[in-house]
Amino acid sequence: MADQEISELRNRILGIMIRSARDQSRAARRECAAVLGISVSRFASYEDGTRAISLPELELLARYLEVPLSVFRVTDSLNDDSLASQLPNPELFLPLRHRIVGARLRQIRLDKSMTQANVADLLGCSSSTISDYEYGNRAIPVADLEILSRGLDVTLEYFMDRDSDVGLWHKLHTEFEEFKTLSDEMREFVLRPINYSYLELARKLSQMPAGQLRAIAEGILEITY
Repeated sequence: MADQEISELRNRILGIMIRSARDQSRAARRECAAVLGISVSRFASYEDGTRAISLPELELLARYLEVPLSVFRVTDSLNDDSLASQLPNPELFLPLRHRIVGARLRQIRLDKSMTQANVADLLGCSSSTISDYEYGNRAIPVADLEILSRGLDVTLEYFMDRDSDVGLWHKLHTEFEEFKTLSDEMREFVLRPINYSYLELARKLSQMPAGQLRAIAEGILEITY
């Protein structure tokens, strides 16, 4: 299947997931459109897959619906409550995020010694489109960003928000999901305040050079034998 066909199919699937997430969180289209600072008709086009949503928009929407980004890859249970309080102004937040995503695209392209024409070939678009993407003049659809990530040998996470409150929310949610995969015994150990000193010691040991750790281990062996 051609990349363009894959992108169009991905947009349709993503639209279904967006609508499902919105329905399960009991949010109206107008509410989601307001969060993104766009018209209701444009948001509707995201849901029916005729228009491509960008990663920054998807991040902001997921934060509003209080669902992890993984929901838009694999179906998961969603929260019933959604809070719009303390969300950033989309007119300020999204343009900045688009520029950051574009800057990261430019940086990884240069790191790979690729031209804008090389990257344009990955999407079957013009070099000017890539230039618009890199300078934040045009939002990069998530489906296109996935294709670019594969072509540039990076993960989609490379482009994700790491600095704002929205990015922090997604980071904490991801860490919590990873925490839930630990065994019952390990979770219980981590959550017991009496064990915090052991966890802090483990953190410090993990930051030590291998040679220093070896010396500590040898010292312990001398004491015990």
